[in-house]
Amino acid sequence: MLGLRLCVALIAYPLLAYCCLPDSFQVLDLSHTLSNESLRWPGGSNFSFTILTRGWQNNNSFWLELNKFDTPEHIGTHMDAPAHFYNKGWKVHEIPADRLVGPGVVIDVKDKVFNDSDYRMTPADVESWEKVNGPIPKGAIVFMRSGWDTRYPNKKLTFNTNTPDNESTFHFPGFHPDTARWLIVNRNIGMIGIDTPSTDYGPSPNFEVHQIISNASVMGLENVNNLGALPPKGFIVTVAPVKLFDGSGGPVRILALVSKDGSGMCTTNSAGRLMLFWAFKFGLWHVLSSLWKICIT
Repeated sequence: MLGLRLCVALIAYPLLAYCCLPDSFQVLDLSHTLSNESLRWPGGSNFSFTILTRGWQNNNSFWLELNKFDTPEHIGTHMDAPAHFYNKGWKVHEIPADRLVGPGVVIDVKDKVFNDSDYRMTPADVESWEKVNGPIPKGAIVFMRSGWDTRYPNKKLTFNTNTPDNESTFHFPGFHPDTARWLIVNRNIGMIGIDTPSTDYGPSPNFEVHQIISNASVMGLENVNNLGALPPKGFIVTVAPVKLFDGSGGPVRILALVSKDGSGMCTTNSAGRLMLFWAFKFGLWHVLSSLWKICIT
């Protein structure tokens, strides 16, 4: 009798292979580059990058670069850990690894934002999206697309004010608190993300969305880039913060795995259908069936 794990691997691998071939998907970067131009909330410290060594060493026998950088947590494309607004919330190093990967969805409200820079995405926007795309999956990373990423890193345009060091003058879109609650209660999501500086809208006095998601162990992603390149659903998102001890957040590299043929990740895409056809044609399906019988007997 074969070991259960071996049997599962022998059966599952061919099935996964036909739908997850590396040449069947592309990887999209949803992050702005971290640099001296990166935007942060007023009052935070500045980012700095210092070259320690950069040049040929030991009589030009090898090249060596060594640098150091100093950065605030909440700068550029970054993640808010639950500890950011909840005293019992996860610090960055405490976030389970499986909460950093999940199915992604994009709810596009760019048209509504065009006439209202303080627009907040509503539960009705989510319901309209679901009528077309189906229910948001459990553990999803839900992005709100406003088109704001095209303003970055222009400080005045991004915060939408002539006084970007005065947060009381900010005007940019965000999630409505009711929407955050609805997504948490009804869809058990893993994260929310947005292409503006905050998951709360610009004029927010108490950062209610931050409080709601932090208390529910839901992470927030801010200053997300390139959401316009994503389909509404059917892609996988990986969020990679530095595993910072005791951190309340940090800069992240956000990557989206998107199927090239638009069929969604790990579904029967065109390459998968072709491989499945040949599997049936040559009787490989019967081999897999036989393996399964061996596993359970």
